[in-house]
Amino acid sequence: MLAARRRFGMRPGLDAIRGVCAALGDPQLKFRAIHVAGTNGKGAVCAIMDAALRAGGLRIGRYTSPHLVRINERFFLGGKPISDEMLESASSRVAAAIKQSDNQTISNLADLTFFEALTAVAFLVYAEAGCDYAVLETGLGGRLDATNICVPEICVITKIGLDHCDWLGDTVEKIAAEKAGIIKKGVPVVLGKNDPAVIAVVKARASEVGAPFFYAPDMADESEIPDGFSLEGAFNRENAVTALAALKVLKKGSRDGLSDVVWPGRFQRVGRFIIDGAHNPPAARALAASLRKYAPFAGSVPTLVAGFCGDKDVDETLRILAPLVKKGIAVRTNNPRSLDPAELARKMESAGISAISCDSIHLALEKLGSVPRKTGSVTKDGAVDVLICGSLFLAGEALAALGAFPWQTDRFDAAEILKV
Repeated sequence: MLAARRRFGMRPGLDAIRGVCAALGDPQLKFRAIHVAGTNGKGAVCAIMDAALRAGGLRIGRYTSPHLVRINERFFLGGKPISDEMLESASSRVAAAIKQSDNQTISNLADLTFFEALTAVAFLVYAEAGCDYAVLETGLGGRLDATNICVPEICVITKIGLDHCDWLGDTVEKIAAEKAGIIKKGVPVVLGKNDPAVIAVVKARASEVGAPFFYAPDMADESEIPDGFSLEGAFNRENAVTALAALKVLKKGSRDGLSDVVWPGRFQRVGRFIIDGAHNPPAARALAASLRKYAPFAGSVPTLVAGFCGDKDVDETLRILAPLVKKGIAVRTNNPRSLDPAELARKMESAGISAISCDSIHLALEKLGSVPRKTGSVTKDGAVDVLICGSLFLAGEALAALGAFPWQTDRFDAAEILKV
């Protein structure tokens, strides 16, 4: 039904999403939103705020993308992905609303993108669930993102760097201007740690529309992060500071929730692996900084298993990671945009990484002798000597292959998610 839509890409304008939501009774107007944009870290900030607000006794929805294994992961309610039944019901109603709409821009099922359709599903789910807040992550950009028809109580912008340049612009200033398009009159905006050029753009946009501006590092610091914070990686501490600043502006939530944040595939240890979704140069720099501080490697140099989408700056990302790895295995991701493994292996070699190619993560794991014999068989015994990164799609495949995906019935429930 919805899966048959144009899966990727961006369409200028918000008329289509407004039209389908009007046909549904404008569900996006029936809950308070926390709207989060950025290049890197926005999903983690959403997950942290979700956990903190729930710890404060609130009913919270959370919409993020992409999913790692199951599409339900995009739609959280009360700290868990929504059920298949809830997803199917909302999806059916969105599809019916599209078919019945008199709005010519959406009268054809092919007109609405996959992301726009899923955004309408999220709005419908959270409107009917009686959420106190829905934390909404932009999919691409901000100004023209489907989520931008929500009515936010606060806007949050995380780290901004060069990514999706074909759509958003070829400088951080242009990209920042697109992300700052979520800022609304009178709605406070919290900006995470960023370069001065980004700060200037976001601050100017806030002033232009009359939105109170707050710079996260001026409002919170790492000393406020509880000792039990459940996410690893230096970049996640930066994300936590951004989330804590936003919570201060909201005057809601509890820091106690930071010990219960689950955000898999982001600097996550599973047995001998570190699995991370880093897929662009800013994320690679953050990953490299965390790896340099990571004690379980104990001076060893890991093997890199990587798969990328072809529209990313793969050469620069590999250049950043090359000093930290000794050899590489290039794999295909479960994504139509995946870079061919043989081409990726050549790029690894050009970056100074001795590499071979495999057609899938499963074959790479076999070469590494790391396919679990039974559910839950991955443990923290032995050295941490493999880094898997390059795509969130690949991170999801790796977690599923290792039996370490946290939100699945039967096959994965017994798997141990290791916190280091």
